[in-house]
Amino acid sequence: MDMPGQNKIDWLFLSIMKGFVTLKNENKVGKIHFFHPKGNSLPSTIIKSLIDCLNRAENDPDINIVLIESSGSSTFCSGASLSELKSVKDIKSGTAFFMGFAELLNKVRKMSKFVFARVHGKVVGGGVGLVSACDYTFATEKASIKLSELSIGLGPYVIEPAVSRKIGNTAFTQLSIDSSNWKTANWGMEKGLYAHLSPDIETMDEALNEKAELVASYAPEAISQLRKLHWKNTQHWETLLPENAKITAQLVLSDYSQNFMKSLDQ
Repeated sequence: MDMPGQNKIDWLFLSIMKGFVTLKNENKVGKIHFFHPKGNSLPSTIIKSLIDCLNRAENDPDINIVLIESSGSSTFCSGASLSELKSVKDIKSGTAFFMGFAELLNKVRKMSKFVFARVHGKVVGGGVGLVSACDYTFATEKASIKLSELSIGLGPYVIEPAVSRKIGNTAFTQLSIDSSNWKTANWGMEKGLYAHLSPDIETMDEALNEKAELVASYAPEAISQLRKLHWKNTQHWETLLPENAKITAQLVLSDYSQNFMKSLDQ
């Protein structure tokens, strides 16, 4: 049933202010679309909704593969919500905040269906972790990359297993130390973060849709078994990522990190 006019306007306004995540089945491709007004960042509410949509896609027999995409034309994902991070005042709340990323990455890891990513623009911090956890990523030449955690007194501990698995320890080391500098999309392609690079969004979408529909036509059991092979030796993430979440929570309470947070208000 359609919402009354004013209620629909109110709903749209709240969606714009708080962000949203949707799931839509298109030709057996479960498209998970997320949006947040602050650079498609990942506050806890968005992370929980992403996990919910992944669960729904996993349990839907009419969906054979999953595609994660975001809104806009500039930033794919700016990572953790800084405004939410500023509210962390103790180990318990800090651990809960970073556990969201641990649970999201572990959910992607345990999927029986391939997870594709559509990266149309810049990707930062936790967003790099999300892209790294995806099986096959399409990107444009504007999809530059940065792990900014060190520059704010933290470290990409929770996402490290996913990023290192994707691009290797040497490239992860470079990316995490160069926390104030952007790596180009071509760098991401060379290191294996991206599987396909296009000059613009239109060209990317054409290649993406063709590949997604082809893979979605394959036998689900074959996809499931092959994905297990791709993700072998990662079962320890179940305990590793929560442990890394606690490490990050301790760091966010450090004087350096707290002073950085205060500087954002000035």
